[in-house]
Amino acid sequence: MAELMRRGLELRAPRDPDPVFVDEWLVTNGLGGYAAGTVNGTITRRYHGYLIAALAEPLGRTIMLNALLEQVRIPNQGRIYKFGLAQQTTQGGAQAGDATLEHFELDNGLPVWRYQAEGYVVEKRILMPFRQNSVYVNYRMLSGEGALRLGVRPALHFRTHDAPVDRPLEENYRLVVVGARYEVSSGDSLPPLRMMIYGERASFSINRERQKIAYSIEEVRGYESAGDLWSPGFFRLDLAPERDATLVFSSESWDDICALKPEDALEAESERRRLLFAHAHPKAQEGLASELVLAADQFVVVPMGRSEDAARARAAGDEMRTVIAGYHWFTDWGRDTMISLEGLTLTTGRFSEAGWILRTFAHYVRGGLIPNLFPEHGKDGLYHTADASLWFFHAIHRYVEQTGDRATLRLILPKLQDIVDHHLRGTGFGICVDHHDGLLRQGEEGYQLTWMDAKVADWVVTPRRGKAVEINALWYNALCLLERWLRQEKGDADAASVAGHAARARESFNKRFWFADGEYLYDVVDGENGDDAAFRPNQIFAVSLDYPVLEQARWERVVEVVRERLLTPFGLRTLSREHPNYKAKYYGDLRARDAAYHQGTVWPWLIGPFIDAWLNAHPDGRAEARGFLERFDSHLSEACLGSISEIFDAESPYAPRGCVAQAWSVAEVLRSLVKTAE
Repeated sequence: MAELMRRGLELRAPRDPDPVFVDEWLVTNGLGGYAAGTVNGTITRRYHGYLIAALAEPLGRTIMLNALLEQVRIPNQGRIYKFGLAQQTTQGGAQAGDATLEHFELDNGLPVWRYQAEGYVVEKRILMPFRQNSVYVNYRMLSGEGALRLGVRPALHFRTHDAPVDRPLEENYRLVVVGARYEVSSGDSLPPLRMMIYGERASFSINRERQKIAYSIEEVRGYESAGDLWSPGFFRLDLAPERDATLVFSSESWDDICALKPEDALEAESERRRLLFAHAHPKAQEGLASELVLAADQFVVVPMGRSEDAARARAAGDEMRTVIAGYHWFTDWGRDTMISLEGLTLTTGRFSEAGWILRTFAHYVRGGLIPNLFPEHGKDGLYHTADASLWFFHAIHRYVEQTGDRATLRLILPKLQDIVDHHLRGTGFGICVDHHDGLLRQGEEGYQLTWMDAKVADWVVTPRRGKAVEINALWYNALCLLERWLRQEKGDADAASVAGHAARARESFNKRFWFADGEYLYDVVDGENGDDAAFRPNQIFAVSLDYPVLEQARWERVVEVVRERLLTPFGLRTLSREHPNYKAKYYGDLRARDAAYHQGTVWPWLIGPFIDAWLNAHPDGRAEARGFLERFDSHLSEACLGSISEIFDAESPYAPRGCVAQAWSVAEVLRSLVKTAE
């Protein structure tokens, strides 16, 4: 297929006028590590850096290289031009000017900059070798006479990527130089940052320096927003036509670093990306969908922690895989993984990895629950979720339908029976079937158990304790799937009891959840304050799942009223405008943001279930369904270029917010593009 180019830089204003919202780029390494920053080179987030290494627990993801200050000296004139972050610093002296960033693009998903100064054009590229904590930064002179002298100053502050930026700098940074190899280490247990340079007349000058950085987005978000970076010195080398220069930064061993020359690293990564396209669904091999195949690749990772579990998996002939829920700050979450699995792995043809993910999570079932999340710096999951285990059934069904891997189904089937048994008897966090009506209730003081899980200190913003509409839609779907699998694998006797529970849940659901006055579904029944008629998108799951719990005569009405009141160009609002708790904008400090997180804010992942429900209600409505996805193409040229944000404001201009790249956003839009393709 043709090479993919996303030309994202037109020096246009973002949809939100606030100057801190500038376009960003992201490169990942298949381990959960990444490199990330803004297109214009400023550092605005604590998470920005050229090498965020995914290290074994208890270290977790660690910023090893925060910044590069870059400049070029024009031959025979001595004038210096800075680009990137160096333009915001005093680096370069009185003669320094600013080079012009004239072009930015993604070349098969990898960022490319072009800077111009006095007729000279310098191109910069970044890549991370797959499953290595290394980054390659390549420079090339595209036009100009004579050799430019390039100067690059690395700046660092070793810290976990989510640590406050004002954490004091390590006082014991040590630089070791052996030939053309350079190492910076600290006094703690971190591996050193290793640096190599490939280029003409290359040298390194020891010149220790501190830089003060203001992190504008951290300030807006209510966090510490100023901190220091330390630099051991700077690299110098020549740039001339057909004489590239590459800097390599890594936390890997020298043997691993030296094994991969820059040209080999680029060719290997290019070939890997070509194979991603080749393996994807035929309808995902061109256009917007093909770009999302590359975006999807960023979230499927080998977890660097949990080494004991990795050894167990290998002993069984498996591998460990999981899904990073979002960049920059999320780890792997059970709910997000199960919702994302079809789009990230099945639509992209990564069937083996889908099986590894499902078998990995099956190993973690405890008390009828799969983990809600795995913390950044630990190996034990947290289980406070009422829906992740039910989404597990959905993911397994989609996997078996598309792969025919019934061996995995038979392997996991006892776990699935155990999950249902625990829900019938009652498990943690008040999750239990009410035997008066067969519906599933959930809730425990101080916990947020549904996907609407915002919490600030002791304040659970949307507790939804009681019988939540999507939890019961998922419960019915899970029971129907289990009944089907038991009939296929064990016979009717094992399935009969499960069928009875499903029939009772469906009957009660249609009696209890229909809000006749509004002709839509309650969000929660039997809640702490009775039945909650807040108009939310959660009701769409009663129509969208493989076994819809809502009686068919009401599908069209529910879908239509959700379209009228919640649909936006980027997904569904989480609350209707007329509700007193509705928030039009997600902005401000943590408390203000979480107060809006599920109180109007738009979530792109919900477009997938909405399209499923739309097509269930309108089997001939594929063209209309495709139209609901149109605006995502333009979104890939803003925020995190080439990916889809976690959330959007609830009103026009629908500014992107939250994580700049979110797994289930990418997964559900990609899946829906393929589903609605002609």
